[in-house]
Amino acid sequence: MAMDAPRSLAPQRQDAWLWRLVATGASFVLFGLGGLALRLFVFPPQGLLPGSRRVRQRRARRAIGGSFRWFIRFMVRAGILTVDFRGAERLGRPGQLIVANHPSLLDVVFLIGHVDGHANCVVKHGLVTNPFTRGPILSAGYITNDQSLEMLDRSAEVLKQGEALIIFPEGTRTPVGSLPKLHRGACAIALRGAQVVTPVVIRMTPRSLTKGEPWYRIPYRRMRYSIHVGPDIDPARWRDRHSPPIAGRLMNDFLHDYFASELNHHAGTGN
Repeated sequence: MAMDAPRSLAPQRQDAWLWRLVATGASFVLFGLGGLALRLFVFPPQGLLPGSRRVRQRRARRAIGGSFRWFIRFMVRAGILTVDFRGAERLGRPGQLIVANHPSLLDVVFLIGHVDGHANCVVKHGLVTNPFTRGPILSAGYITNDQSLEMLDRSAEVLKQGEALIIFPEGTRTPVGSLPKLHRGACAIALRGAQVVTPVVIRMTPRSLTKGEPWYRIPYRRMRYSIHVGPDIDPARWRDRHSPPIAGRLMNDFLHDYFASELNHHAGTGN
């Protein structure tokens, strides 16, 4: 008797899959409503308080960071994900460029939620036209990535003024099955104005919330995030020895190799 052809088995759904689906939908709704609430009810009263533009921006950033921390706690307690964040206390120093890989939609939420309120961030240019994110971005003075020389100069200037700056050099989320491909803009900013560069390696298993993936296509089990802050890097090691184009290329190669090595190492050990 002929044997049936073997069938590929999809991973079995785990960790209260149906509940996670409902909770994930609720999280997206809460995120949108939270951004709208900040724009309508938090930032206008803050704008009436005395202080310079930078003071008002810092108030707005603290409000955004607090709301992101609350949002992370909600997702953890709802059973959507777990987070292991190591070295967060080293983030947010004056003149620090924080460079991170970008596997999922939530990466910026984790970093802004864990970095002190004076940190700036380079965000996707299209977010400034979104009614739910426009208010927070403008009130906090975040830098929109329009890939112009003015963006690079402004990013370098905020570092010189003593702000920390968060950037995702890939410019978009890492495709599934690929390693990060870093654009040189982050290195150009670092060479122009950073006192120190600190890499942050973000891992998540199973992969989800990738570019183009609908929110309801949740993974078969709970997402597990591992976020580790790496050793500081002094941009002067390239800035003082090479011309800007060569220094930018060499520094970018160094960061690319660092992220590839860290991600491959942990993939190989199953961590």
